[in-house]
Amino acid sequence: MTLSRGLFKIGPARLFVHFAVLVIVIIWLIPTLGIFVSALRDKDQLVSSGWWTAFAGSSRTVAARLGQPDQQKQDGAVYVISGNVLEGQQGRSIKAFGTRVQQPAAYKAGETADLGDGLSLTVNDDGSYRYAKPAAFGPDDGGRRVYISVATPAEFTLQNYKNVLTSEGIGQSFINSLTVTIPATIIPILIAAFAAYALSWMEFPGRALLIALVVGLIVVPLQMSLIPLLRLYNQVGMLLDAPSKTYPGIWLAHTAFGMPLAIYLLRSYIAGLPREIIESARVDGASEFEIFTRIVLPLSFPALASFAIFQFLWVWNDLLVAMVFLGTDRDHLVLTGALNALLGSRGGNWEILTASAFVTIIVPLLVFFALQRYLVRGLLSGSVKGG
Repeated sequence: MTLSRGLFKIGPARLFVHFAVLVIVIIWLIPTLGIFVSALRDKDQLVSSGWWTAFAGSSRTVAARLGQPDQQKQDGAVYVISGNVLEGQQGRSIKAFGTRVQQPAAYKAGETADLGDGLSLTVNDDGSYRYAKPAAFGPDDGGRRVYISVATPAEFTLQNYKNVLTSEGIGQSFINSLTVTIPATIIPILIAAFAAYALSWMEFPGRALLIALVVGLIVVPLQMSLIPLLRLYNQVGMLLDAPSKTYPGIWLAHTAFGMPLAIYLLRSYIAGLPREIIESARVDGASEFEIFTRIVLPLSFPALASFAIFQFLWVWNDLLVAMVFLGTDRDHLVLTGALNALLGSRGGNWEILTASAFVTIIVPLLVFFALQRYLVRGLLSGSVKGG
């Protein structure tokens, strides 16, 4: 009774919103669950079946050869070659078999296949077979190819993660990513916080134009500004006779790319702070810097945390800017670049791809869960009223 009253008070509109959010969460969760399960699966099973069959086992078609004529034995009126096509493969069983690649599962396990000219073949589910002929087997009858559909139980392993984490250079690349990401997150926050306060509470000519310019810069694609910024960066490096691939260079690049969004988010929040607090501080003789550091900055922590999440995720997952401004040498290669090189050397190994995906999201997940309580508050505060 209480539950039905609660649902009635919520209303159909809110129920629809809750249902829509639940559907979106499930849609986003299913691929992530698939990657997680795939990263723990055996390589052969991952290639042969989808992740949703992981707990039910899988089946794949492989080719095997029967015994040679020197293994034949006479059994009454027929000659028989026997053996086991699953020798050395524990835990496997055969579901079907065939003698043609076009029909690899033409016969069920245990069924006797008539191959013509008196030849017959029986393959049991445990891999044992009986290949019979009315006359003695000749040299041309040996080593006949047979196709079998092998069922394997579910297998899970941590070997995929071991291959990724123990590959050469991954540890150094992890440190390089932290070296790039932490300053590239802190620097734009510090600069944008000063700019956001000035655009919110300080009167000066051209303030509205600067605000419009910041909003306009948000929609500029990174790829459009990457080449001009790189040329300017190289020209400055030549004038100063400085190395072209340095960490300060990529810090400034990420700061430039993240600054418009940072200023926009922080200004929306800071402009929504109560005017009475700012005016009271000014009446008490506080300077603009004191107001910013002692009042505005502590109150703006939710907005700072919100942008920190966005900026950290963007810089940590970045590959393009890192390769352009840092290069691909081992001393400066970031984690995304190292994993990309590992995938390139391993070909189409899906187990490396899925394990690498989870290795890269460990640190962003820790950052997100540490700051997620401030995310929505920081994004929505200031959306109703602003300066």
